[in-house]
Amino acid sequence: MLSELVGTVTRMIDLYTAATPNGHKVSIALEELGLPYTVHVIDLAKLEQRRPEFLKLSPNGRIPAIVDRELDDFAIFESGAILIYLAEKTGRLMPADVKGRSRVIQWLMFQMGGIGPMMGQANVFFRYLPEKIQPAIDRYQGEVRRLFGVLDAQLAGQEFLADDYSIADIANWAWVRTHRWSGVPIDEFIHLKRWVDQLADRPACQRGIEVPPRPARVEDGKGVDKFVEQARKLVETGSQPGTSGT
Repeated sequence: MLSELVGTVTRMIDLYTAATPNGHKVSIALEELGLPYTVHVIDLAKLEQRRPEFLKLSPNGRIPAIVDRELDDFAIFESGAILIYLAEKTGRLMPADVKGRSRVIQWLMFQMGGIGPMMGQANVFFRYLPEKIQPAIDRYQGEVRRLFGVLDAQLAGQEFLADDYSIADIANWAWVRTHRWSGVPIDEFIHLKRWVDQLADRPACQRGIEVPPRPARVEDGKGVDKFVEQARKLVETGSQPGTSGT
């Protein structure tokens, strides 16, 4: 049975999620926007993402997904699509003008097509597979480092990725903040590090990464071994792994 964390406010959004960067993107956005929501925790280790009731919401069997109870129980899957939907629904976290909107979407797609997949693969080869295939580790860590350089260059001349704070910052930060789990330090990227630390101080970001409560924390070493073991099983079965232990 899908477990629930029920808030004290009237729900508007049902959020189906797990403690991964992709899940955190949406919980952070909901916290930033102040939208009332109910959390349904999908237990990836128990393959709840494959159950028919969840596949009706997310046909690809991946978290997160949301259901907007205000709009005839409208379901949205794919984290990037959810972020755009929430921004357009509220008129916040993305400009309304054509150029501004495009800039935000460009950096959102940068995360969706680059940062997320490359960090995810780095996690698999660096953390989860029992056999260490060094060429694969080097390849994905190297690409993550290159992408971090792209972000660093963009942030050299401005506070946020696309002018004002937006869903592009949320999406990229949810992944970049887990860089230690991918084995790629960011100390050399001074502008990226400034941005990571700046967003980490935002109360909504702090709340969002605790939805749902994280099973492991690399920063204090708690629960990491168990998390890696569970993630390894998910990788081996072709299911969705929890891609971050932070």
